[in-house]
Amino acid sequence: PALPLCMTNCPTLIVTVGLPARGKTYISKKLTRYLNWIGVPTREFNVGQYRRECVKIYKSFEFFRPDNEEGLKIRQQCASAALNDVRQYLADGGQVAVFDATNTTRERRGTITAFAEQNGFKVFFVESVCEDPEVIAENIVQVKLGSPDYTNCNTEEAMEDFKKRIKCYENSYETLDEVLDRDLSYIKIMDVGRRYLVNQVQDHIQSRIVYYLMNIHITPRSIYLCRHGESDLNVKGCIGGDSGLSPRGKEFANYLGQFIQSQEISDLKVWTSQMKRTIQTAEAVSVPYEQWKALNEIDAGVCEEMMYEEIQQHYPLEFAMRDQDKYRYRYPKGESYEDLVQRLEPVIMELERQENILVVCHQAIMRCLLAYFLDKTAEELPYLKCPLHTVLKLTPVAYGKTVLPLLPSPVCTCFNNAPFCALCFQGVRWNPRNAGLNGNAVDNDFESISAAYPAMMHSAHGRRDVPVNLVFRNLNKLVVSAHFI
Repeated sequence: PALPLCMTNCPTLIVTVGLPARGKTYISKKLTRYLNWIGVPTREFNVGQYRRECVKIYKSFEFFRPDNEEGLKIRQQCASAALNDVRQYLADGGQVAVFDATNTTRERRGTITAFAEQNGFKVFFVESVCEDPEVIAENIVQVKLGSPDYTNCNTEEAMEDFKKRIKCYENSYETLDEVLDRDLSYIKIMDVGRRYLVNQVQDHIQSRIVYYLMNIHITPRSIYLCRHGESDLNVKGCIGGDSGLSPRGKEFANYLGQFIQSQEISDLKVWTSQMKRTIQTAEAVSVPYEQWKALNEIDAGVCEEMMYEEIQQHYPLEFAMRDQDKYRYRYPKGESYEDLVQRLEPVIMELERQENILVVCHQAIMRCLLAYFLDKTAEELPYLKCPLHTVLKLTPVAYGKTVLPLLPSPVCTCFNNAPFCALCFQGVRWNPRNAGLNGNAVDNDFESISAAYPAMMHSAHGRRDVPVNLVFRNLNKLVVSAHFI
């Protein structure tokens, strides 16, 4: 039968190549997260995970010996099962599949290429080559000791076994060759980004992949995210605008400066938007800061400087349409969250290139950045909780674990020993479930609340324009640490 015709916009199969402990899974997960964030449906298929599901208990490197016929048969079955799932995913509407395995021989890569041709998929190989023994040793410690294969092993045993596992692949490893593989599309990443070799980029998706992979790095670092301090328009309950900080916002800025100084962060950079409230917040940190127009808050168009109640009164249909699809809804003469993601892509690229950095931004902007780092969907993004007077610390870790331990010292200046402050949630509209175009909703989605408390007002604030019938998380400690890929 005739092979399916590979069209310009046909699905793409990304195939990793490289010895163990070269960062293939790290690259696969980051690339999958990035492509999904920019709106390209992508899924990762890790052959190692298929093997773990097939062989429940990992014994030793002996399983990977080239003369272990049973082990070889199981690994081939797992690779075939993963490719079958790739076929199904791309047939069901997926646009990119990432086939994460060693794929170290030309024969194996030829089999995958033939599979792609039979199904009308384009293939793009991503090879990670590293000869630096220090980088390899660090990768073994940081990544493989967190692997499910070594859950019950001590560190020395795990490292010794994994080094022997690498040896099982070395003798048969055939790297992508400029002459022998000149007709293949690929990027070769050498020594974790010191050099690159790019060959036969076929289309826009592949060029975006190359662009992204040439910007990421694995240097340990932390990204601190926070919103500006409370603004004068926050006090009035209005969205948008370009007002300065309120007295309480200025107090937060001072606390933020003290907090950042206490962290003793080496070579910290600070980014802000071009709006007064973020600039005034950053000035208290006493670190030179850089302004980004791309970090400006979402443009609410004709609804700028209005309260939500006013929007509902003057633009009831717009108000209801926004509840129907908050991610794609665009304010009249303004922006949508989808627009923000496109606007923020250059910021993400630069964030990936940086080391320690503090980003002082706005609620919608912070939601978009968090959605990228925490791998949230477009549907989840507009409802991510980003309260005022909160600092989030994001730190890359291996194997994609997302942990949210609470740090010991609150930065919120509104506490006064209260369990949390309802004022810190100003400007938040919760996810309305079953909302209709008449603006009514059956109930609200409070997203996995671990400990619910009734919203409380601080009597000292004398505020009465914040809803008091909402339920919030227990926020005894407002400084949150998040771990991401």
